[in-house]
Amino acid sequence: MKLKLQFSPAGGTTCKVVPGPTLKRLPPYHRFLKEWQAMGRRTVSCTDIGARLALDPTQVRKDLESVGVAGKPRVGYVLENLIRDLERFLGWNNLNHAFLAGAGSMGSALLGNRKFEQCGLKIVAGFDVDPLKIGTKIHGTQILPAEKMKELAQRMRILIGILTVPATEAQAVADGMVAGGIRAIWNFAPVRLHVPEHVIVHDEDLYCSIAALSQKLFANLQMRPQATPAMARNISAAVPMR
Repeated sequence: MKLKLQFSPAGGTTCKVVPGPTLKRLPPYHRFLKEWQAMGRRTVSCTDIGARLALDPTQVRKDLESVGVAGKPRVGYVLENLIRDLERFLGWNNLNHAFLAGAGSMGSALLGNRKFEQCGLKIVAGFDVDPLKIGTKIHGTQILPAEKMKELAQRMRILIGILTVPATEAQAVADGMVAGGIRAIWNFAPVRLHVPEHVIVHDEDLYCSIAALSQKLFANLQMRPQATPAMARNISAAVPMR
């Protein structure tokens, strides 16, 4: 999968096409660089990054080059500059305001995750249809009536929507987000959304993640049958028989 992302280095604007696997590795790079900086380091090399994250240094160098960042031979990267360039590429240096629709268990958990702001995302309001939740605050975020979302999104020029409603309601809520001018939807509902071409949808399918985990566990047990009896006893003790 190729993801087209906008990167604006000093002196101009270019459009980079970045492979999906590279994009997934960039946040761990950033996390390591911040830890490295907190230790008082001023420079970093691809070897340093690769050693900490169990990656080939050549892969690290290619990833950084693909987003427009180049180091110096025998010097590496100036840590402060590298962090700044990664944050600029990922859009983390500009705080993006978002609306969240669905203040249930999943929505409440997301509202409580303040680390999103470190990644440039701030949930400024939540919306729900439950009268017991409307008018309250969850982790400091106001919960408003769902019918007000479209109007407020237009007025506040909100571009990001987070969808944590039941599957049966997801499409209708997504339609309201699009009508309000939202251009990117982070979808936690287990349903495929139909949106105009100019709207980005990222599906966070927890069911697929559970299936992938279960499949990897099964494959692991097949490769290491000697571990199966102990694991089976643990599973039997933890899960009651029907």
